[in-house]
Formats: sequence, C-alpha cells, structure tokens
Amino acid sequence: MKDYFMYDKKKCIVTGASSGMGRATVEMLVDLGADVYAVDITPCKIKGIKKFIKCDLSNKEEIDKLFEKVPKNIHCFFGIAGLSGSKTDYITTFNCNYTANYYITMNYLPERMKKGGSIVYVTSTAGLTWKDYQKEQLKVLKCNSWEEIQQVIEPLAQISPSTFAYMYSKRCLSHFACEKAIELGKLGIRINNVMPGSTDTGMKDEFQEMAGGEEALLNETGTARRLATSEEMAGAIVFLNSEMATFISGVDFCVDSADNCMKILKLKKDREKVPATNKFILKIAKKMMSKQSKSLPEGK
Repeated sequence: MKDYFMYDKKKCIVTGASSGMGRATVEMLVDLGADVYAVDITPCKIKGIKKFIKCDLSNKEEIDKLFEKVPKNIHCFFGIAGLSGSKTDYITTFNCNYTANYYITMNYLPERMKKGGSIVYVTSTAGLTWKDYQKEQLKVLKCNSWEEIQQVIEPLAQISPSTFAYMYSKRCLSHFACEKAIELGKLGIRINNVMPGSTDTGMKDEFQEMAGGEEALLNETGTARRLATSEEMAGAIVFLNSEMATFISGVDFCVDSADNCMKILKLKKDREKVPATNKFILKIAKKMMSKQSKSLPEGK
C-alpha cells in the first residue's frame, strides 16, 4: 500500500501535545512513523514519541530554550496549544494562543524549514470573522517583536474579560497565517489554519460555561448536534501538514459540521461577530461576567 501521507521519519513539533487535539495528533503522527517532539506544560506520556519538552508557551525565554532542544531541521510544525481564558488571565491567554506562534514562526521556523516544510495553526471558529475586524488585528500584526505585542495587549488586559483574549488571539492568528502564507510560500513553506468547532476536550467545561450552558454549546455544533471528538479534529490537522496537501496553503480549514454555513445563510445568529477590543463592549461583557460569577453557588 502506498504511503500517501509520507510522515515517516519526518521531524514534527506538536504543541499542546498532552491532551485533547494535540494528544490525538501526536498519536496519529507516531502511528504514521513521524519523529514527534511533543511540547506541553504537562508531561506527554504517549509511547513512541521522540522527545517530550516541557515549555510554558506564554513565556518567550522558555520558547528560546525549547528550540535549543529540538532538531535544527524541522519538517512540520503543529501549533495546537491554546487557552480559553476561562481559567487564565488575559495576557497569558493571548500569549499562548497568538504571541507564541508568532514568535516561533518569525524567529525559528523559516531558518529550520526547507522547501516543502509545512505549518498548521489551530485557531478556532472564533477566528472565522477575522476578515471583518482587520483594523483591530492590525494593532497586533504591525508589531515587530514580542515586547511590542505586550505593549498593545497590556492596556486591553485592564478592561477586558480574559475570555475576550481567546477571540482576539484567534482572529489575530488567522490573520497572521494569511499574511505569512504568502511570505513563506516564496520559500516553499505552507501555512494553514484549522478552525475547530465545539469539541469534546479537557476544556469542554470551560467553553460550555463561556457559551452559557450545555444546550448553548451544542447549538454551535452545526448539523451534527454533538461535540466533535479530538480525533476528528486531529484528522484534519494531520492531513493539512501531510504530502496529501502539498498545493494547499493559506486556507482557513473550518471543521464544524456546517455550522458556519448556517451562519452565512442566516439560519442562525453568529454570536461571535462582535468587536474584540471595543471598550464599550468590553465593559458591558466584564459587568455581565462579574454578575454571573457572583450568582454561582459558593465553591463553584
């Protein structure tokens, strides 16, 4: 049987490797014969990985140390790690979701990848509306360093619910990928986004709370009316970085069982089509979240 994916002996870095979509991706890559360098803040105990490297991706210095421990020649990068903002502060959430991927891509991947290299970022369906809010995102995308990005997001952290960092970071990453797909495409390196719909991962409870309950979360699952599995998302992720997708680059690959189609056709409301940095909306959102937290039973 021909090996269409051709991952055998390819050096792959996977962030967020210890759980959810990242774990499912690592398991598939190991089965396909890849040399997997698993990156996470918690140990990855999947049998067959080449190496586990502990790294807090919200910290620039730890990322620098990470790239001292991985090969000089990388074939595929999988930027899967992410935070919802439900249990982390605004800056940590934004840095893990966006700034880490920006920093890795700008400072390491072009030097370590040859023609034929490929990158997949896992953004979110929350990032689908990035085209409608480009002016907001340009505040970040015009930054030329980790430190400049911090100068942009630190004032937002003072007035924003940390969950808004999730939406904003995913939009920024989607926008960034579109730009870099052209720039790095000249070097023969592909970049694509996978935009997962609601998925049954370790963060399910966090997203359920953010959505407003189980029924509200299920309402974001398109025609399936169920949460996707991590394996269903990993399939799309692994495909896009494989030799089966060598002419695919710059794509927002939405994996949501037609949920976005329903929004486009006005069959349902797009609840995420709101500004992510508008001060008036942020203040209202912060007040609403404060009221919700006060109404929760003690100990919840």
